[in-house]
Amino acid sequence: MSVTLTNEALVAIRAHGRETYPHECCGALIGRAGLVAEAFALPNTTDEGPRRRFLVRPRDYQAAESRATAAGGELLGFYHSHPDHPAEPSQYDLDHAWPFFSYVIVSVRSGDAMEMRSWRLREDRSRFDEETLVAAESPTPRVIAGEPIAESAES
Repeated sequence: MSVTLTNEALVAIRAHGRETYPHECCGALIGRAGLVAEAFALPNTTDEGPRRRFLVRPRDYQAAESRATAAGGELLGFYHSHPDHPAEPSQYDLDHAWPFFSYVIVSVRSGDAMEMRSWRLREDRSRFDEETLVAAESPTPRVIAGEPIAESAES
């Protein structure tokens, strides 16, 4: 599978990760048919503290679904940052994910948004599989998963 981010969504995720560093950011991926048109920032209100965890509360989930409906799209998944850690799902991520969503993770190192990757939980909830992550708004869409993403002039 693959998920495609518009340049606006890509820039918004990277900016949100930088703004919240050294804490984790989180948000919803809104779009249609695997194309993420909007990264909708959500509050990180985990009781464990936002440094190493994120939590999407039911009211925030409802807000994301309402936003998607109002935009004529659907909720495609969620994003979050891993401050000073790789863009790979943790055990906590595995324990709290749903199999039908994409999960974009951006690694933020020393305040700089670096590697960005996307994951999807298997139906049996045993592990994540990496999705191909594509940037949509370049002349030729390019695969960006697993490599640092060059800083955009719009960032």
